[in-house]
Formats: sequence, structure tokens, C-alpha cells
Amino acid sequence: MHKTAKQKQILAVCLAGGFTTMLDNSVLNIAVPALRGTLHADPTQIQWIVAGYSLAFGLALIPGGRLGDLRGRKPFFVAGMALFVGAGLLAATAQTPWLLVAVRLLQGAGAGLVNSQMIGTLQDVFTGPARTRALGLYQVTCAVAIALGPPLGGALIALAGPEWGWRLAFLISAPSGLATLLLAIRHLPAPGPRSTARTTLDPLGLLLTAALTVAVMLPFVQPATLGTKLSLGVAALALTAALVLWQRHYAATGRQPLIHPALPRSAPYTLGTLTAMCQFGAALASALVLVMFLQDGLGLSPLAASAVTLPSALAMAVVSSFAWRAVQRFGRHVVPLGLGLAIGALLLSGLAALYAPSGWLPALLALGQLATGAASGLTVSPNQAQVLRYAPAEAAGVAGGILQMSQRIAAAVGISAISGIYLNSPAATPNTAFFHATLACLAVVTLSLVLALLANRSTRRAEHGATPVTDRRVSRSRTGS
Repeated sequence: MHKTAKQKQILAVCLAGGFTTMLDNSVLNIAVPALRGTLHADPTQIQWIVAGYSLAFGLALIPGGRLGDLRGRKPFFVAGMALFVGAGLLAATAQTPWLLVAVRLLQGAGAGLVNSQMIGTLQDVFTGPARTRALGLYQVTCAVAIALGPPLGGALIALAGPEWGWRLAFLISAPSGLATLLLAIRHLPAPGPRSTARTTLDPLGLLLTAALTVAVMLPFVQPATLGTKLSLGVAALALTAALVLWQRHYAATGRQPLIHPALPRSAPYTLGTLTAMCQFGAALASALVLVMFLQDGLGLSPLAASAVTLPSALAMAVVSSFAWRAVQRFGRHVVPLGLGLAIGALLLSGLAALYAPSGWLPALLALGQLATGAASGLTVSPNQAQVLRYAPAEAAGVAGGILQMSQRIAAAVGISAISGIYLNSPAATPNTAFFHATLACLAVVTLSLVLALLANRSTRRAEHGATPVTDRRVSRSRTGS
């Protein structure tokens, strides 16, 4: 078969994988209030159902990417998609909240395994401008899936009722998941000769990272006394120190640690990754809080609530498709511009919840969502490209995976913390609780803006003092984009 035709088939499989996993994630947000009511889930369980998926997703990326590097991507793509679809079927039949938490952890792990192979495959198959176009198509496909999720979920709940609606929402990705599975078996390249190199997954590093993330999450999702929160804070500091020491020791033995020691030494990479973490965590958390407020606070139906959130996903899809033109014209200033727009959108939404007449509030929130989507389109892909451009050459193979893992872990913590502010707020009205949660998101995005400006400053220094990582070096990345 002609090389170009084969590349198109492989690209179709990867785009289908991205569409399936993102559709499942976006459709759940609109179903959370119905799920909470029918399963009688408490706030802690809801936070684990949503945040646990992102946690497992992020933690599966690095080992999945390394296994794909060494043993071939096709088997792990197929296994991850099968786990994802199977866990979705189990989630649809769950009868207790904690069972659903466990199944969502499995589903997140499957999604992480799929995405690590998917991004690595695109980097294997495409080079130069073709790779840029392929990764851009991946971003637009994910944005389209995000756009379709809420209205599809809202329609299912409207047609089938709360009890069956949220269960059908978990099944909505099954057809595309099964189709992706069959396409992957047929079209993904078969594994080549097995590498004789020793697999270095750094399991202790992964375990310490998971424990650190949980220690940070627990004060927000689990009711605790001040003493317990202080104990968790001390545990988080101890785990951070243990992780740093272990990573240095692991690298000194000649093996590849979870976090390559060269990565923190690159200021543009480190600051850009922190920027992405804050932006991604705040974006997912604010989206979840919004749909809960629209349904619980304003009494909108799931379908009406999805109509309010739809402008965000549509704007992100449109703006992402031409964000590269903005980068060519404005350079590194595009990311701070997008974050500034996000801050304005959050201010509009929070103040509208407090002061706008109830009849105008859905329209104002929809306008805020339009600005939020445009901001994400200007921020996500351009920042990702800038971050990876300055990844040290000796760590190019894991830089993308670390970036994506960091974003997913930030999402787990952000969702836990900010949804906890909304769900456990002592405020007298849902509007005030939403305002408090929005202020928390605003603080995180403001921090992201400060980090982005510092990243731009460090980038200018790198451009004057050293040659940035070239596309040739970045092309050796195998674990993320």
C-alpha cells in the first residue's frame, strides 16, 4: 500500500482513539447531578468519580509510553482500548458509588494507555510539517468530542430520565470504542523486533507520585480535622523529598527515572509545564462546577445546561484550528493573551452569578463559555509546542509524557479542590458557592498567567544564550506531544 494511504489510516485510528476517550470524559460532566441523585453519592464520592479518572489517566501515561517504546505500540493500544470499553460497560451497570469510583480508575488507566500509544504512533509515523498537522488534527478532534459530549449527554438524560440517562452516558463511547478497536487491530503497524534493552518503568517513582497526588487531594475530598490536614501536608512534603531523592538515585544508576533530571533544569520547559498544569486543572474544574451550578443551582435541565456549555467547546475547536497563525504573528505572546482572556471570562461568570438577574444569567454564562473556549484554543496547543521545543535533548523522549501526565494530575487535584469548594461551601445560596469556586479558578489561572510570562522571559534568555531544541530532537519523543 502507498505510504501516504497507510499514514492516513493510522492517523484515522489515532484520531478515533482521541475522540472516544475525550467524548467519554466530557459527557460525564453533564450527567453528574443525575448520577449523584440516583446513586445517592456524597460529595467525596462524586469528586473521586470525576477526579479519579484523571489521576489514573495521568499515571498510566509514562509506563504506557515506555512499554510502547520497547515492545511495540499496537498491543498496548488494543489492550488499553479494550480496558476502556469494558470499564465503561461496567460503569453503566454500577449500583454503588464506590464501585463506580473503582471502575472509573480502571477506565482512566485504559484511556492513559491508549493516549500514550496514540501520541507516540503519530510521532513515529509523521515527521516535520506533517507531524504538526497530525497533532493539530488530534487537538481539533478532541475539541469536537468535547463539544459533542454535553449535548449528547443532556439529550440522553432528557429522553431516558435521570436513572437510565447517566448509565447510557457511560455507554455512549462504546460504539466508537469498539470501532476504534477493530480499526487498530487492522491498521496499526505490527510490533517490530523486541528491544533487548532493560525496561525501566521506575515503579517506585510512579508510586511516590501517586501517593503525593493523593496526599494533596485528600484534604479537599475527605472531611478532615485541622490536625489531619496538617498531617497530610507533612506527608506531602515528605513524599516530595522522597521523590526528588529517588529520582536522583535512579538516574545515577544509569536508568531513566520517571522525571528526567534534565527537565527541571530547563526553565522554559519547567515554567511552561507549570503553566499548562494550572490552566488545565482550572479549566476542567470550572467546567464541572458550572454544569452542577446550572442544574442544581438554576434548575436547568441537562439539555439546557449543555446548551450553555456548548459555546466553549465550539469556540475551542474553531480557535484551535487557526491558533498556529496567531502564533506566527504574535509569537510567544499568544499564551498570555489566551490566559488573560480566560481571566476575563471567569470574572464575567462569577460576577454574573452574584449580580445578574436570573433570566439573564444563562445567556451571560454562555457568553463567558464562548470566551473560555477561545482562551483554551489560544493557550493549549501553542503552549504545548513551546514547552516541547525547549525540552532538553537528552530528555526529549519523555518530555511530552511528563507534560501530559502533569496536566492530568493537576486536573485530579483541581477537580477535587474546586468542586469541593462548591459542594461543601457554607454559602447561603448556590450562586454564592459558585462565585467562591470561580474565584478559586481565577486565582489558579492568574498564577498560570504569571508563570507564562516568566516562561516567555526564560525563553528569550534561552534564544539569546543557546540554540533551542530542534524539530529533529523533538521527533525522538515517544511518550507524548
